[in-house]
Amino acid sequence: MKEKKEVYKVKPLTEGKKNIIASLIEEYDIKTTEDIQEALKDLLGGTIKSMLEAE
Repeated sequence: MKEKKEVYKVKPLTEGKKNIIASLIEEYDIKTTEDIQEALKDLLGGTIKSMLEAE
């Protein structure tokens, strides 16, 4: 019998998270999923690069 895949459970949206999201939407003028991807690349690009260089 196949094992059931673990489903990600969404955590509650706190006031702090709402503020972060609102700030990101305003800062990056997010309107599409592509906008979200570009914002994440901008925010995390340096971090990911550093992690890869450390390996």
